[in-house]
Amino acid sequence: MTEPIVHTENLSRSFGALVAVRDLNLSVQKGEIFGVLGPNGAGKSTTIRMLCGILDPSGGRGTVVGFDIQREAERIKERIGYMTQRFSLYEDLSVQENLSFYAGIYGVPFGRRRKRVQEVMEATGLTQRKKQLAGTLSGGWKQRVALASATIHNPPLLFLDEPTAGVDPVSRREFWEQIHRLSAEGTTVLMTTHYMDEAERCHRLAFIFRGSLLDIGSPDEIVERRNLSVVELTTPQAVAAADCLREHSFVDEVAPYGHVLRVATYAGDAAEPQIRAVLDEQGIPVDRVRRARATVEDAFVSMVRAEHKQQEAAA
Repeated sequence: MTEPIVHTENLSRSFGALVAVRDLNLSVQKGEIFGVLGPNGAGKSTTIRMLCGILDPSGGRGTVVGFDIQREAERIKERIGYMTQRFSLYEDLSVQENLSFYAGIYGVPFGRRRKRVQEVMEATGLTQRKKQLAGTLSGGWKQRVALASATIHNPPLLFLDEPTAGVDPVSRREFWEQIHRLSAEGTTVLMTTHYMDEAERCHRLAFIFRGSLLDIGSPDEIVERRNLSVVELTTPQAVAAADCLREHSFVDEVAPYGHVLRVATYAGDAAEPQIRAVLDEQGIPVDRVRRARATVEDAFVSMVRAEHKQQEAAA
């Protein structure tokens, strides 16, 4: 295996008494789409800013694209792309003018700049809008311009900090098509998100909660380690059924989805009969029960609940 493009050992960051990131150990391989997941305030953005050389760590160490994040931050900035949900576009400039500007900022040679801008516009579907002012674009199109600007210099590593927040579902899907295209061409992508469905699209994930790493691995590995069995059922007494099931230790979570209750359990193959038995005992009718696939969101919620219980027990 080649040397990782991102590597950290016990990376930490505090703001006074607040520990935002605690002893974070990450290793990201070249060409991966690596997701850093967690709720708001988990420490995701702080982690990204340390890896980009924007924020000095309080402890630990790390390397990004072969350079030390404390001693060689400027070298890192030259070799990465960085895009946030608030990526700054110049709204009174056209799409093409914005891209030309960022090409200059990122040091694309003047003689190649025009050709590179044209290449990026074609790859991101922006050619027909190249003369349009950035300020008149919709959120999804602004996102495309922001991604094109962050990759105008062909960086080996692209950081995306909550890039799809506030973007409609169609634009999000199109954005992910662009991310996988970049990955296939050799760009490593490290992104933060709190959208659990996006986690399924990553090669590997790190789950962060209150600044600490809960788990790391592929989506399938993380889900499998939680050992959850999920059942979906319909009942005319959904609220009563949910309250009843939550009282049993084999049930991890009960969540309503329209007229369906989604029940995550630790009961393995016995999940369906155990749920039926509990509800039959209370006289709650069940119209339909079926097994469902455990998701990354199920795993994450389960981990967070377990962490809460541990902290409450220690308090």
